[in-house]
Amino acid sequence: MIVNDKKVEIFRQHKTRLFGIAYRMLGTSDEAEDILQEAYIRWHKTNAAKIETPEAWLVTIVTRLSIDRLRKVAMERETYIGPWLPEPLIISNAPSPEEEIELASNLSIAFMVLLERLSPLERAVFLLHDIFDCDYPDIARVVGKTETALRQIIHRARARVRRDEPRFEADEKERASLIKKFVAASNANDEKTLLSLFLDEIAMTSDGGGKVTAARKIVTGKNRLARLFTVSAAKYEAQLEHFLISFNGEIGLLTLFDGKPFGVTAFEIEDGKISAMYRVMNPDKLKAFETLNENFYISTIAILK
Repeated sequence: MIVNDKKVEIFRQHKTRLFGIAYRMLGTSDEAEDILQEAYIRWHKTNAAKIETPEAWLVTIVTRLSIDRLRKVAMERETYIGPWLPEPLIISNAPSPEEEIELASNLSIAFMVLLERLSPLERAVFLLHDIFDCDYPDIARVVGKTETALRQIIHRARARVRRDEPRFEADEKERASLIKKFVAASNANDEKTLLSLFLDEIAMTSDGGGKVTAARKIVTGKNRLARLFTVSAAKYEAQLEHFLISFNGEIGLLTLFDGKPFGVTAFEIEDGKISAMYRVMNPDKLKAFETLNENFYISTIAILK
């Protein structure tokens, strides 16, 4: 029989993978942690000696709980003020190999936004198969569908997600360079340079959650965005600080206002230009950035002058 200490160790071994599933399903750390807590309670109460494969059992529980939770929060998000964006996720300063594998890939804000167009079931099936490399028989047991039905679900999900994925991934050096140029041009009120950095059809999605001032609709067009950033920088430049920071597996921008987290911005890069921006400003989704200290900045974030 598996004693409690062993059960705790087994859960700990798979926690990163379980969190990766729950976070990708729900888009916030708090929701993901709640799912893991409920899964642990069920794992603790079960007769683990009768479970042949604990990882499969735990993945099943976390996935089913996440599907149920997503169905509930989907209704709540219908009344959300303005666009809803996922909560930015910071991987620990010294990630384990498991964290690197499970949390650093296929986790960008842009990818998470694409997942929002899927139903809870489609999202679960797509993630398990395409991101976590689960086989059809295993997924069938998790969601209670036939393999034939699963293939149809995955085909539909891929069609919805893949059609709008970036045509290529910018490397980190190119991404960092473009972000630095963007900040410098904004601070210098250099509208001409900003226009050269943006694709014509660039779009910016801002999530203020009704708690801070943010655009309640997606802002499109490079001329509108160039004017927006030059005007904002001219008005608030003395109170703003900008840092490069890694979150959701890629480099983005952290902005402080009077020393406090004001926004986290993710960028999509296409053909050497910025094609989309996702700006999370809802303070409830920036709590993780409040605890970052100066040492963390110096060691992992390049300050933009």
